[in-house]
This record gives sequence, C-alpha cells and structure tokens, in this order.
Amino acid sequence: MNEGMAASSDRIMLGPLVAAIDQGTSSTRFLVFNAKTAELLSHHQVEIQQSFPKEGWVEEDPKEILQSVYECMERTCEKLTQLNIDISNIKAIGVTNQRETTLIWDKETGEPLYNAIVWLDLRTQSTVERLINKTPGRNKNHLKHKTGLPISTYFSAVKLRWLMDNVVEVHEAILSHRAMFGTVDSWLIWCLTGGKSGGVHCTDVTNASRTMLFNIHTMDWDPELCKYFDIPMEILPKVRSSSEIYGLMKICSSLKSGALTGIPISGCLGDQSAALVGQMCFQDGQAKNTYGTGCFLLRNTGLKPVMSDHGLLTTVAYKLGRDQPACYALEGSVAIAGAVVRWLKDNLGIVQCATEIEKLAATVGTSYGCYFVPAFSGLYAPYWEPSARGIICGLTQFTNRSHLSFAALEAVCFQTREILDAMNQDSGIPLTQLQVDGGMTSNRLLMQLQADILCIPVVKPSMPETTALGAAMAAGSAEGVSVWSLKPEDLSAVTSEKFEPQINPEESEFRYARWKKAVQKAMNWETTEPISNGNGETSIFSSAPLGFYILGSMFMLIGAKYIAGCHV
Repeated sequence: MNEGMAASSDRIMLGPLVAAIDQGTSSTRFLVFNAKTAELLSHHQVEIQQSFPKEGWVEEDPKEILQSVYECMERTCEKLTQLNIDISNIKAIGVTNQRETTLIWDKETGEPLYNAIVWLDLRTQSTVERLINKTPGRNKNHLKHKTGLPISTYFSAVKLRWLMDNVVEVHEAILSHRAMFGTVDSWLIWCLTGGKSGGVHCTDVTNASRTMLFNIHTMDWDPELCKYFDIPMEILPKVRSSSEIYGLMKICSSLKSGALTGIPISGCLGDQSAALVGQMCFQDGQAKNTYGTGCFLLRNTGLKPVMSDHGLLTTVAYKLGRDQPACYALEGSVAIAGAVVRWLKDNLGIVQCATEIEKLAATVGTSYGCYFVPAFSGLYAPYWEPSARGIICGLTQFTNRSHLSFAALEAVCFQTREILDAMNQDSGIPLTQLQVDGGMTSNRLLMQLQADILCIPVVKPSMPETTALGAAMAAGSAEGVSVWSLKPEDLSAVTSEKFEPQINPEESEFRYARWKKAVQKAMNWETTEPISNGNGETSIFSSAPLGFYILGSMFMLIGAKYIAGCHV
C-alpha cells in the first residue's frame, strides 16, 4: 500500500498505535496499526535464510531471526518519522510467529545451543517411528486425547527430543540447569525483555498447544506427556494467555533510536491463530484459510475442543485475557501450498517470478487432465502419511508448462477441499463461505479456482495482513493497555472481495475425484527404515537418487506470506 497516503489525512489525530512483530518461516516483519481504525500505517520486511544441512533437514539461525526483528523495528520507526507520525503513540507490541519451530538456548550466556529446527523438518522421522512403535497398537493418535495432535515430525516435542539426544551442548546445558526451550515467540520475548538480564521466559496457550507437551483441557504443561518424551519441565516457558502484559521492551544496542524502550509486549499468538483473530472469526463455526508456505484452515469450535475423526488437529485458537475462557479450533494443515510455486520457479525454472504462474495458468484455463500432488514433505491433514511423495500424473505429449502451472494452483485448492470436507464431517455443519488471507490470495485465478472447487464463495479482505493484525488486536486489547476494543460493535468494518463459484458442481466433483485418485498413487512411496548410504551413515530415504530429489525439493520450502509476489 502507499504508506504516504495511509497517513496523509489526520496525521496529528491518529491516536494510539499498536505494533506487531510477525516472524514467519521465510521473513520477519514489523507492522504498525491505528488502534481505532485497524489501518496499516507502515511496515518493514526482512527475509530469513534457511539452511538444509542434510536431506530433509531445515534450520534457521536464532540470532539472525532476532537481528531481523531489530532491523524491521528500526526501519519501520524511520518510515513513521518520515511520515510525521509520533512513535511515542505506539502503546503496545504483539508477537506472532511460525509455530512448532524449536529453539533451545543457554540462559546464562543468552546464546543459542543449536540452530532453530523449522516446523517442516523431517529429521525426527525415525524418532516418531520409535515412539509410535512403543504405543499400544502402534497408534499415532495415542496422545491425542490430551494434545489434540497425532505423533508426527511436525510438532516441537520430537524436535526437542532429537536435540537432547544428538547435541552435546544441549545435553550438558540441561544437566547443569542452564537450558531454556521455546518456540520462536518465547525466544523473541525473552530477548526483547532483557535476555540473560531478567528476560521473561513465557509462551502463550496457542503456541504451547503445538508442542505435544501441553494438555489442552487443563491448559498447562502435562507431567505425563513430559515423562513420555522424557523432557524436564524446568526448561519449559511459563504458559500465559494470548493477551496480557508479559514484560516491557528493553533498549537494545543495535537500535539507534531506542524509541520502543518501555513499551509493553502484550499480545502473543501462533501465526494461524493470529490470522483467525485478524479475520475476526470469533463465532463458533467461522473459518479462515491462510495461503503461505503451507495452507492452514482453522475453524472456530467455541469453548469446547472438538476431537476429529477425519485427520484434523484440535488446537487452542486463542485466550484473549487471563480471565477470559480459551477458545478452540479444528485445524487442517497442508505442508506445501505457496511453496509449490517456489519449487516451479527455483527447481524447474518454469517461471522466473512467482506472479508469472497466474498468467501462464490463465493462458490455458485448464490442466488438460494433468494432476499434481506436491507431497514433498509427506502428506499432512487429513492423511498424516510421511511416506507419501510428490507426483505429477495424467501427462500427455500435449501437456506443457502452462498446464503444469494450472495443475499446481489446482493442487492447492484440492488440498483445501480435502480439509474442508473433513471439517464439515467433524462438525456436521457445512461451511457456507471461506475467509482467506496470506500472500497467495493476490493470485485472482487461484481464488476463483478455490471457489469453483469448494462450490462455495471465497471471501478475501482488502487488507491482507490479517496475521499481524490479529497480534496487534491481542496486544492492544490487553488489560493495562486497553487501546483496542474487541467488542463486535467496535470492530472496524472490513472491506472484502467475494469470489463466487462459476463452474457446475458436477465438473468440480469430477476433477476432485481424479485428484483423489492421484493422491492414492503418491502414497507409500518412501520407506522410513534407516539404510546405509555406503559411508557407514544411515539415511531415512531408501535411495540415493530420491535423496537428491528430496534435498532439491527442500529448497522450495521457503515460500511465505509474499510467495505470490516478486517483492521482498
């Protein structure tokens, strides 16, 4: 948006402002909103580098993540000053973050003990197999009654277990009571509130509910779950609500202005929960889908956790205040959405820029019978099948890159349809429209395809930064800040665009049935038994060529909220 225009009117009359740190899988952003109008005034974004040390591994540098936050804060403050906006009007800061990504650091030195292990990392596959093998009936849902989650490589507990088993520094720090564990929100809040000099070690209920160590009924860490994974509870952060003052910003030497010193950090939500809040899905039955690196469809189920019989996750949606009740959600997670566009660009060179895919796909308007299942990291919901791998089928001599581009976009829509079907079965009440956000929603063809394949309208807000907005709302409405009202009558009306289905349901069902057939072809492709790679080392992949393929595929797993655009 044009930041000059955003602030050109009533500069002096802006009133209280609220900021949000949005730390995603491939970028960090700092955004500042008007608390009265929810208008985005300014922001800055910095890309984050991933590293892929081995096949299936994805890591990030915790210090780079922290530095990117400082840089985004500094640049945004500079932009606000240029717009004649008084930075002292910022009354609170919210944090939203990539979930499940796992960090461990030394509380005495403040130094990370290892890189952050990113949510879609696959190194824990053998750990997961071992855990499932020791459960009665080899049941991956053995812990679901407490956690709402299947035992999977996706969640933090197995990543933490791997760190404890494989990193000497982590093992030693735990023995000497110096270790701290957290997801990205915990690391940032601890550092920003003082770090080794009195930093606050906390997380919120939404992030805690993605660790497999948190009981979603008692709303606290569960001793039995910690014992199951053999994780000491002393290293865990304190669990707080999503909207309360956790601590105050401390000055940082890298911040020239120090302008944000003393401002309360008072909101914290995992990114998908933040988008649910930002979309104002506060009613039981309302749902949103975020199109980023992956796809995440959340449906508010109100005050009761609904356990899925169809492969969905039960998660904490939000708890907006210490004295407020927790609300729950059903979630369907797709590992590869925007990342498939990145793969077509970086690995195959089919497009030079992510925005090109829409133009290419539009030239043909059909996949011509080509179907693409991008199961690069196995399949998440509703299958939870780590042995699946990517597949493209239905190819003929007529198939070209435009058809493949169309098939890739359709794949995102079909995956969403699978999750929506599962949600409708679990809830018994079909969704009548889907609210959407995230970088890929700028692709109008994708949005129309989504409406066609779901056979319901798709509604996209004109201000796409709903994840950051949700974190700002939580921070601004916190007790002791209270500059943002969450009463329905006070919430700003959101302008939006609606995409109505344009094809007949029979055609939609035919295409969806063919997609499901392709999914079955992708199943049970990969074995998970460790084998030697010839150097005495073991690999979770059963062939060297496939190992190289997976390694190559990992490079596209860094798409994010701006995946649909070419800009940083």
